[in-house]
Amino acid sequence: MINSSLSEFTNKAREKNRISFGDVQRLQRNILPGGIGSREEAELLIDLDRDVARADAAWSGFLIATLADFVVWAERPTGIVDEDTARWLMALLTAKSAGAVTRTARLIAREIVEEAQAFENDALALLASTLAQPKARQAERGSARASLAA
Repeated sequence: MINSSLSEFTNKAREKNRISFGDVQRLQRNILPGGIGSREEAELLIDLDRDVARADAAWSGFLIATLADFVVWAERPTGIVDEDTARWLMALLTAKSAGAVTRTARLIAREIVEEAQAFENDALALLASTLAQPKARQAERGSARASLAA
């Protein structure tokens, strides 16, 4: 279930097309003082990150830390990233991006890899593939440029 204050916050931020430092503070103190409470809230914040053109530097730091805390410490089993969670997270971080992974998405995946105590089955490999995707895209662009130059 999504916190109604969070829905209002994201709608206002989309209308303004930006997230200010004050917005981040309000989100931290008043709307999500205990962090993200559900996957739906996490999805709403990731979508907001993609949709807003300008955001204060505090936004990405907040989003990275809050999402990592949710995935590693609020999802069960605590401290362990299971395969289901890794699949959900990978889909979330790569959705709407046509195969390209945003800088924030890579930083979220990296933070989770560093913070988790353990990974079940292929969960680590799934998150590692999220981290590796931009390099693959850059290599594709480089080979396309080389063939155009030839």
